[in-house]
Amino acid sequence: MSYTPINYIEFKSTDLKATKTFYSQVFGWSFTDYGDRYTAFSDSGVEGGFELSNEPITNGVLVVLHHLNLINIKEKVLKSGGKISVDIFSFPGGSRFQFLDPSGNELAVWCKE
Repeated sequence: MSYTPINYIEFKSTDLKATKTFYSQVFGWSFTDYGDRYTAFSDSGVEGGFELSNEPITNGVLVVLHHLNLINIKEKVLKSGGKISVDIFSFPGGSRFQFLDPSGNELAVWCKE
């Protein structure tokens, strides 16, 4: 059976500079700018980009990242300007939390128990 893998994830950003700083500091992502309204990211496991937007960002796609230490990565999220939207909780097989980046995109980070 064939499948269609996730190839690229695109987000909106209200501040590309803050977005790049946040994701490079917290997760070590690299960026390539394409003009002043778009930046592509790599070193994340899947490629994607951020498009500059003047509109508020609501109900974006929830992208779930994996990390071996939730406490450590949660602290990095907070220190880099992120906000916790759902604190760490357990589910069968692991734990996770959700956060908002500086532009308001909501993502989650999980780890196995």
